[in-house]
Order: sequence, then structure tokens, then C-alpha cells
Amino acid sequence: MQTARDALTPDALGLLQTVARAGSFAAAARTLGLVPSALTYRVRKLEDALDVLLFDRGSRQARFTPAGSELLREGARLLGEIDAVANRVKRVATGWESAFTIAADGLLSSAILMELAEAFFALGAPTRLSIRDEVLAGTLEALTSGQADLTIGVPLEAGTSAGLQSRPLGQIPFVFAVAPTHPLATAPEPLSDDVLLRHRAIAVADSVQRGAGLTIGLQAGQDVFTVSTLASKVQAQLRGLGAGFLPEPAARGYIAAGQLVVRQVVQRRPDAQVGYAWRRAPQGKAGPAGRALSWWLAQLDKPATQRALLERHQGDWLR
Repeated sequence: MQTARDALTPDALGLLQTVARAGSFAAAARTLGLVPSALTYRVRKLEDALDVLLFDRGSRQARFTPAGSELLREGARLLGEIDAVANRVKRVATGWESAFTIAADGLLSSAILMELAEAFFALGAPTRLSIRDEVLAGTLEALTSGQADLTIGVPLEAGTSAGLQSRPLGQIPFVFAVAPTHPLATAPEPLSDDVLLRHRAIAVADSVQRGAGLTIGLQAGQDVFTVSTLASKVQAQLRGLGAGFLPEPAARGYIAAGQLVVRQVVQRRPDAQVGYAWRRAPQGKAGPAGRALSWWLAQLDKPATQRALLERHQGDWLR
């Protein structure tokens, strides 16, 4: 006897839909070009495989049992998914990736990333797009571990692994900023390491899953309030919960509004050199990049896009 999996074929599910539309076995048989006994035989084989009754035998019409109605509903859904997969496969054969994941560092403008995503969706591509937030070395790890196809905002000073290609995106200046009510806002400048050590620092946790990750701008033994995103770090410093370096574009609006005060420090943080990276084709499989990757690389290669990703943070933290 057939198993349930063997019996639940697209043909069997389509047969049930035909019976439902026709309203009787005789009418369905005519539609399918079968004699009624042949159609009845197929229905009984399906019932035997599932060990359920699909039709009410006491009715002259093709009346489904509750189990039959459930199979009819689920069958329609499954047939729809099969059609969708078939269409997707045909479209992917044109060069589009079935799925494409981007690991984006929190230093980037989320508004510009969404504008790029909007433009990508407007292409009507069959690719399922995912954007995941990462921090510091986590951006590179997402790529090397196969969890992302493209990473944007990866620290170039962290180095890149073999098998990857990378290009510079630009540099991001940092400023040491505190709320006007913070004790460091009025302390004599430049602020020494000893002075900073006496005050809590706000830090964004590196999203790397393996290894220690990167630590930037912290003093050994300093009290640290760790948050998961740059947006949270900005909010913490606005509330005077601690001090720390912030990307100048992200802090610019708050500085102009007097909500943050820039302070000079002895050990200033150098500008961050960031880029974007993707995996090379495996050896022996050289060929054109997928169309989704090619599209994103073309956008990232534009100077205007690079500047916008690094500069346009106004309002990002208010969402």
C-alpha cells in the first residue's frame, strides 16, 4: 500500500480540486477524461494511504468529510507553493540569487540602507533580501561564516580573510561627547586617561560570535555600560549615563542642538576606515557574480551612495 507521502502528489491534490469544482464524481470524471470507476479508484487509493474517508458515501453529491475539506484547503495551499517555487526557479535561472543577505554595521545610515532596499525591490527581482545588524568584527564574521553574502561597514583595519574581496567605503571621524550635565562637560581639557577612568564609558558590544572581538576607546579597569546598538549608545550619552566616542555624523545634530558637548581628550580615536566585502567565487567556479550582488556592488561603488551611508544619520536614532 502507498504511504501518505507517496499518495499526496500534485496530481492527487489536483484531482480533489476538480471534484470540488465539478460537484460530482461523474462530472469530474468527464472533465478529467476518465470513466467514473477510474476516478473512484484513485480516490479510494488516496483514502487508503491516508487511512481516512475523504467523501461522504451517503451523499449523491461529492460531499467532503471534515478530513476531506481540510485536505482540500491544504492541498490548494501546497499547489500554490509548488507553482511559486517553479516560477522562482525559472526566474533564478536568469542569474538572480534565490536569497541574499547583507550584514550592515551600525555605523551606517539605516535610512539610506532602506532607500537602497526600496530601489532593489523595485527591480522586481525574485531574490529574498535580508539585512542583519552587526557591530565591529561581527560584520566580517557574518561574511566569513557564510551567514551573509555582502558586508557593508566592515572595519578595514580588522583585515580581511582569504577568499574575500573588499573595497573601501570611506572614513568616519569620531568625537568624544558627553551630555551638558555630565561632570566631564566642564572638566579641564584635554581630558587625560586618568580622568576618563573615573567615569563610566558607554560601549557598543561587538557582535562577533567567536573570539573576543574588537574593543575601542576604553580604559583598562573603567566602569562600562554596554549596549547592543549605536542608537542605544547615543541615547545613553544624551541622558548622561556615561561618556564615549561617537561617529561625528551621528552626533552632529545633537551637538548643534546643544544636547551633546564635544570634549578634547589626550588619546583621541583615529578615524575609522570602513569598507564593504563579499566572497570570491570558489576556485574552479569562476563566473559572473549573481545579479543581486552585482546590483548592490554597483550602488556601493557610487561616491554619492558612499557619502550618504556614512553621513546621513539625521533622524536615524529617533525611529
